[in-house]
Amino acid sequence: MQITTEQFKQASTKALKNGQIQRSLSKVSSGFEQARRRAVNELTSDVWEQYREQARQIKDHTIENLDYYLNLLTDRLEHNGAVVHFAKDSKEANAIVLDVARSRGVKTITKSKSMVSEEIGLNEVLETNGIEPIETDLGEYILQLANETPFHLVAPALHKSKKEVADLFNRKLRTSKKASIGALTLAARRELRGKFLKADMGITGVNFAVAETGTIALFTNEGNGRMSTSIPRIHMALMGMEKVVPTLEDMAVMLRILPRAATGQRITSYVTLVSGPRRPDEEDGPEEFHLVVIDNGRSKLLRDPELREALNCIRCGACLNTCPVYQSVGGHAYGWVYPGPIGSIITPVLTGLSKANDLPFASTLCGACKDACPVKINIPRMLIKLRKDLKEGDKSSRNVAISEKVAVTLWKHLTLSTGKMAFARSLGTFLQRPLTRGKFMKNIPFPPFSKWTKYRDFPSLAPRSFKKIWEKRKWQ
Repeated sequence: MQITTEQFKQASTKALKNGQIQRSLSKVSSGFEQARRRAVNELTSDVWEQYREQARQIKDHTIENLDYYLNLLTDRLEHNGAVVHFAKDSKEANAIVLDVARSRGVKTITKSKSMVSEEIGLNEVLETNGIEPIETDLGEYILQLANETPFHLVAPALHKSKKEVADLFNRKLRTSKKASIGALTLAARRELRGKFLKADMGITGVNFAVAETGTIALFTNEGNGRMSTSIPRIHMALMGMEKVVPTLEDMAVMLRILPRAATGQRITSYVTLVSGPRRPDEEDGPEEFHLVVIDNGRSKLLRDPELREALNCIRCGACLNTCPVYQSVGGHAYGWVYPGPIGSIITPVLTGLSKANDLPFASTLCGACKDACPVKINIPRMLIKLRKDLKEGDKSSRNVAISEKVAVTLWKHLTLSTGKMAFARSLGTFLQRPLTRGKFMKNIPFPPFSKWTKYRDFPSLAPRSFKKIWEKRKWQ
């Protein structure tokens, strides 16, 4: 897919002005986040913390020994009759998929939701080569019809209103513009059933791959994952190399936390385990099973001891649902597959820090993402590290405006002098009077404050400084 990370500021401004996007984003915290909190409360916070710590330890151990577990996974899968491919980048991954599809005469492919396939731009490659890819997750199917990219890790079409979907289905599937949500879902189901039956290949993502048994696990809610793995004669799974876990018991821990963190469910509707192609005594399943293990920049994260923790991400979307920045600008503003706080770390590393230099600053560093993460990833720490790299790195990554240098220099001189600080504060208190309404300034006409007050209020200086208040109280 096209990478537009350099346009984060412009895209954010556009999203802030889009009423439909803002209405959709208001449901993120009230929907997913509240569901996650209810799921945690049902377990009790102590049990949830135990699961989080277990999951963190599993991921830390696996990432530290990633080569061993990938080799073990490969051995087990090949023993089960599967074919394992390794791809260093998106070009190699697409070539592998295309080579298998062409050599088997594949014309139609059903896909179950896969962020990695979005990452490598697989659909465009297939279409260019005369192969029809069909997204079968309802949200992804809507986006495919609309020719758009995912907006959220778990709910890709979150930004679409019912009316927009009805209009889209009317144009593409000839449904009524006044069709209910149920009727629209049935229309998609009817359309996709025929696609499932004629598909030559099914492509899925991988939630987790179990090294000890050579098993991939898919957590889904619509049944499309099960149909994409069992009906076509070829099943190909695409996996970021960090998705491996050592044992089935470890996978069970992830099964407890991922649905609760993502949607507030105790467990997803379907848990599909695939360990290879159909055996002679089995009725269902593919004749061939292929796993493509993809690097595509992940080794950069692996080599960096300060950023390696980002590979622990299980793509639940919990950090998006608590992030005030994501809740303001949405997923498309980030300009690539992975939005939100975790995307602000992964994207700059995978696409290039100079191309995504605004993303590490797309955070208030409030820490809500760290608290919500089911594997306890310290996202704020890594964002600060990337900010440091941008400001102190080589000239190719340095991005410091002259105005920022001047502001920091002035601030340094003010803070080194009590008298200067007191004078500046008195001057500011006086100048703000015409603009202050209550405790806030709602419209400051001059930059850089005008950019702030265009979308939010700016807190006014208090009538008295903390020092004055403290001096008065300590004698009372």
